[in-house]
Amino acid sequence: MLGRAVVVPVHVRLGGFALDVQNPQARRTGPARKRVGRIRAQRPRPALDRRRGDALLAEQLNRVAVEMHRANLIQLHHIFVGQLDRAIDDPSLAAVISSLEDLSEGKHRQLLFANREYGALLLGYRIGALDRSELLGSLRVLSKSRVFAEYWRLTAGARGSLAADSWEARVGRAVDVVMEEREDDLEEWWVMEKGQTET
Repeated sequence: MLGRAVVVPVHVRLGGFALDVQNPQARRTGPARKRVGRIRAQRPRPALDRRRGDALLAEQLNRVAVEMHRANLIQLHHIFVGQLDRAIDDPSLAAVISSLEDLSEGKHRQLLFANREYGALLLGYRIGALDRSELLGSLRVLSKSRVFAEYWRLTAGARGSLAADSWEARVGRAVDVVMEEREDDLEEWWVMEKGQTET
């Protein structure tokens, strides 16, 4: 045992890495594995990994919650549309879900369908299929319909009962502006038509 040299590893740290080298002064007496120049990555700290993992898990759970909320909105809308479709087909059921009175069956069906279309646009916005400008553009197109304009006028009281800061109330106020623009457009058209026929 006395004639053999002992190889002592020396650990050198460079930045975030550890470098293993052998003692250059030691003599080798037998086969030894060369470790010169081999770089080992520093092991991550468990506490840091746990925090990163927790943050990633929280982000994934948030995404799942958002998707579940959207799925629930779609399912609720599906139920609502099913009830509206049955009410459109059966006037006796329309009396249950609609507070509008003194209307012909045909007019009642039209107004229920206008409600159905309005609800579909709102759902599209809530689940992210439409952005704000697309929603307002679609509502502008829908507002050109005389049936929708009548529906909007007749349901003003129901919208007035919504909490002022609710999402539905805010959208309702936006549609009110769209409907006022529609009235302005109609008045402008009327003035133009009247002026053209008089000349």
